[in-house]
Amino acid sequence: MSMSQSTLDDDDLFGEAATEMRSDVEEHLEAARDALPDPDAIWDVEADNTLGALNALRSSLDPGEAETHLRDARKWYTMGERADAFEDAGDLEAELEDVGELIAELTDAREQVSDLAGTVPEIRSELESAGENASDDEGDE
Repeated sequence: MSMSQSTLDDDDLFGEAATEMRSDVEEHLEAARDALPDPDAIWDVEADNTLGALNALRSSLDPGEAETHLRDARKWYTMGERADAFEDAGDLEAELEDVGELIAELTDAREQVSDLAGTVPEIRSELESAGENASDDEGDE
């Protein structure tokens, strides 16, 4: 095999590898989007009380496997970028950023709901105590 034939084969192999890397990134991005919570699960919450609603909402805001798939997509994207394997990766970069931002928003919202779910029972208890104290004070007069 001549030197030019070897180079041509290497170029073909590199082209195939680049195509496979792009495909891997796209597949992981699609899997990440598919793993995101269902919008209706976040909007339509059934519960008997506020705490139940908050706990249901917190559960529905879990990004689940989307984070893992996004990490895998970023891994293959980074490898492809460093190898200069993508002719135009702007679309992949934009999608990675969009999905990453959405996962970050879900995580942030989940933390806020968790904080609120921890605060609401405390406030209820304090209000109950305040009501009991007010009743006790009225009896002292």
